[in-house]
Amino acid sequence: MEHTEIRELPLSRAGAALALARAVFRQYEAPDYPPEGAAEFDRSLQDPAYLAALRLFGAFRGETLAGMIATRDGGRHIALFFVDGAYHRQGIGRQLMAAVRACAPDGCLTVNASPYAVPVYHRLGFCDTAPEQTVNGLCFTPMHWQG
Repeated sequence: MEHTEIRELPLSRAGAALALARAVFRQYEAPDYPPEGAAEFDRSLQDPAYLAALRLFGAFRGETLAGMIATRDGGRHIALFFVDGAYHRQGIGRQLMAAVRACAPDGCLTVNASPYAVPVYHRLGFCDTAPEQTVNGLCFTPMHWQG
C-alpha cells in the first residue's frame, strides 16, 4: 500500500481541501439531498466565519490530496470529512480520523453524519445519539465517539 501522509492545513491553504469536499459531496451525497441542501452545503464552504472556525487536515499520497477532515468546537466536532472516490477503502479515512482523535481535547468526538456517511462512521466506532434530522435541506444523523 502506498504511503499516506496526514498534514495539518492552515486556512490559507484550504482551497484544495474545500474543492475536494465539494467534488466528493456532489458525487456521493448531493444526489440524496434536495436542491436546498446542496445549496446550503455550498454556502457553508464560502462562509468566512464558518471556515475560520475549522481546523483542517489533509491526507496526501505524494503531493496528491486524497482526503480531508475538518473539526470545529475546539476539535470536538467533525465538520467535514471527505475522501476522493479513487482512494476509498484504502485506509485514508481511518488515518484522518486517527489524526483528529489524537487532537480531541476530552477523548470524544461528535458528528452530524450524512445518510451516505452513516455506515462509514459506524465502522469507525461512532454511535447514533438521535434519529436522522433535516435542517436547511441537509439530512444528518447526530453521532458520538468516545475514546
